[in-house]
Amino acid sequence: MQELRRAALGPLLIDDAVAKAAATRALDEVAQPVEADAGLDEPSGIPGRPARPALVPHVQLKHGSLATVEGRASLVHSIAHIELNAIDLALDIVWRFPGLPEAFYRDWVRIAKEEALHFTLLRDHLVSMRLDYGSFNAHNALWDMAERTKGDILARIALVPRTLEARGLDASPAVRKKLVGAGDHRAGEILDVILRDEIGHVAAGNRWYRWVCEQRGLDPISTYAALVKQYDAPRLRAPFNLEARRAAGFDDAELAALQS
Repeated sequence: MQELRRAALGPLLIDDAVAKAAATRALDEVAQPVEADAGLDEPSGIPGRPARPALVPHVQLKHGSLATVEGRASLVHSIAHIELNAIDLALDIVWRFPGLPEAFYRDWVRIAKEEALHFTLLRDHLVSMRLDYGSFNAHNALWDMAERTKGDILARIALVPRTLEARGLDASPAVRKKLVGAGDHRAGEILDVILRDEIGHVAAGNRWYRWVCEQRGLDPISTYAALVKQYDAPRLRAPFNLEARRAAGFDDAELAALQS
């Protein structure tokens, strides 16, 4: 049976989005062995990407009216693109960073598999609207942050799951309300699944961020502020989904710092 960290590279390098999701879901985070200390050479082609969608600056992306099928599909497509990026982000953290506890790698493969399920649900919904993943343009902001933080596991955890992905906890209720209000109840059901799972994903980010901070003798709150500045991470603005953030493990001091 293939070692888990090497196995994570397989789907990470796949170009086809549907095949990437399927290969990710086939990983076995329970049974596959883990070589935590192995230093793996970076192959070319990370991450594998389909020819479409075209990647453009996020300011160029606009959704049409949600009163139209195309407008609703465009919004669903943008969420599917986030979920595809989330697959790659979880797989990348597994192979890239050696020397962490075995449970760390098993956590992130499990998370990658859940992101793959989310992508599959959203893509299937797009197909039901006679469209597909790649029918609209998308942006590359999530992977840009992965590139900037690939040299430090602490920065990666702080600024991807705890910042960019945690922002999804804030945005999800409003997006769900818009889609369901426009009559897309299936999208609302899918977003319920995603929010439930993403709380767990952000909780894993919080847990491992604090673990690394403890190993390095760092204060989590002041260190986070320093990392945001060092890596030019987005400044998060209200409204915040405080209930979901608390469920994901943000404590009162962190939430107070966020709202300040």
